[in-house]
Amino acid sequence: MNSSSEIGMDGAENMTEECVESRRVYDGRIVNLRVDSVRLPDGRIARREVVEHRPAVVILAENDARQILLVRQFRYPAGEVLIELPAGVVEDGEDFTSAAVRELQEETGWKPENITKVAEFYTSPGFCGEFLALFHAAGLVEERLPADEDECIVSRFTSADEVERLLEAGSVRDCKTLFGLFWWLRRERERRS
Repeated sequence: MNSSSEIGMDGAENMTEECVESRRVYDGRIVNLRVDSVRLPDGRIARREVVEHRPAVVILAENDARQILLVRQFRYPAGEVLIELPAGVVEDGEDFTSAAVRELQEETGWKPENITKVAEFYTSPGFCGEFLALFHAAGLVEERLPADEDECIVSRFTSADEVERLLEAGSVRDCKTLFGLFWWLRRERERRS
């Protein structure tokens, strides 16, 4: 039996919901909010609240000493300073790779000579359409771009041992960062074996 059958993906095409009415509630710089009425596969009507979020990138930047660049910044919706990988939205007319390079330079002052897309994923598909691309960046050289005026970010390189301590202590609570760090630690274990 294949894995898609094991998790019940056969017949998924019959699960599609059809929008029958859409009402825009808010338009913002990064997010929009709409409320849709949808027809379920069985014909019933349901309501969906949807946050439309610009596509975004997250960057796992690794220096020659195999340390990861982490940032700390106050996140107003969370009400606390979070430990994160550098990240940001894709601007109009920009591709994901260019956005990753730009965001890394703006937030940390480092430009990668090598950058590779690792994964693409949704952050919270139950209510938000935010689509992220995770990049691995290496060959870092110092080259800063002007930072966003409304961000206060502190960055530093962190060893694999310290990353593991932060994870074990529950100090990393940002989903995209957890995903990236677990991917990197698995890769590190494979390198060592």
